[in-house]
Amino acid sequence: MCCPSERKKMSMSAVDKFVRILAANRAGKGTGIYSVCSAQSTVLEASMLQAKRDNSILLIESTSNQVDQFGGYTGMKPADFVDYVHGIAAKVGYNRNDILLGGDHLGPNAWQSEKAEPAMAKALELIKEYVRAGYQKIHLDASMFCADDEGDRHRPLADEIVAARAAAMAKVAEETHAAFHAGQPAPVYIIGTEVPIPGGAREKEDSVTPTTPADAIKTIDITKAAFEAEGLSDAWTRVCGLVVQPGVEFGDDRVFHYDPDAAKDLSEEIMKQDRFVYEAHSTDYQSETGLAKLVEDHYCILKVVPLLTFGYSEALFARAMIEEEMLAPKDIELSKLRDVLEAVMLAEPKYWQKYYPGDSAAQAYKRKYSFSDRSRYYWPNEKIQQAVAKLVSNLKKNPISLALLSQYMPNQYNAVNQGTIANDVDAIIINRIQDVIGIYARACKMSK
Repeated sequence: MCCPSERKKMSMSAVDKFVRILAANRAGKGTGIYSVCSAQSTVLEASMLQAKRDNSILLIESTSNQVDQFGGYTGMKPADFVDYVHGIAAKVGYNRNDILLGGDHLGPNAWQSEKAEPAMAKALELIKEYVRAGYQKIHLDASMFCADDEGDRHRPLADEIVAARAAAMAKVAEETHAAFHAGQPAPVYIIGTEVPIPGGAREKEDSVTPTTPADAIKTIDITKAAFEAEGLSDAWTRVCGLVVQPGVEFGDDRVFHYDPDAAKDLSEEIMKQDRFVYEAHSTDYQSETGLAKLVEDHYCILKVVPLLTFGYSEALFARAMIEEEMLAPKDIELSKLRDVLEAVMLAEPKYWQKYYPGDSAAQAYKRKYSFSDRSRYYWPNEKIQQAVAKLVSNLKKNPISLALLSQYMPNQYNAVNQGTIANDVDAIIINRIQDVIGIYARACKMSK
């Protein structure tokens, strides 16, 4: 028989553990949590294996572009994504009850070209389907202009409009939870948004200015009033995070690193608010020291998006070069993965064209190497998947040369050489992704 405290610990939900992490951060313990914002199966598998090793919960989030009621660019609706994630968990032996599913930038983002009324109707349905599917961390983001919204589009949409729409979405979330998940832990909410738009800076800024404390508190106060106007006082007690810009960003080939001094006033301001912490987006490519300092300064929910798929791409590119070096002289049919990826991206430019300015040579370079990693949108493509399968098959039939592994993937060579992982094509790519995840896990004190 276990004692009552042990039973409570054993039955604690992922959302309860999440809230405890945030509370510990506010108590000065330097704890945080990273958010895996990816639908790529190998990235998710590596993340779950890391969390399993760390005996920690895992926050996995899908964006409103990835997953929606129409399928998003992944082809998955919210319920499909839940099943997909749980299937990967079963494969690697990770407890699905330790997975906290979140929805990122949920709002009218995908329907900005439409008038506000139909766009918001779709946003409300989006929220409903996310909550019905079992998502418990909901980022309410109505910060984008719809077609008939008035105002200067070079400036943010009016706070009052954003807050009213966020509250309307929260009301639907609460109603949906009561209808389908009564008795289960209620959703927690994140409000606010970052500047610039998600996915990395597009302009050559000299610096990134942190959100002002006044703007942060204004967002909280106005949103609280909107919640109360909708009769959502209880739901407001579960609004626990505010998305701000702490001064971190990245572009195609540059990184704006966290400057604690520049964000000092913002960091201190959040402690004047009950239960609130900050959520930091675009933390990709920060140093481990910088990430740990972000967490210490209460930016304790760290979003990581393209860095994970960038690591995946790096690993695949490295394996493709190893494949060519090893097998081309043997007259073995090669995967030509890099060529296939390039051909598909050129044939279907919608996911990269407006993000990669410059001449054709500059764009070709960015398609392969940009930190924003727009190639992540193309990995599900059937032709690319066939090339990946061919690459894996070739390197399973012809074990990777240690000399070439050292040349192209030195960290993984060291892991193989030390017996930490097998010289296996799947183990090597998982290990490469865990290089990235491990940085976040240690910065959040989720891993030793």
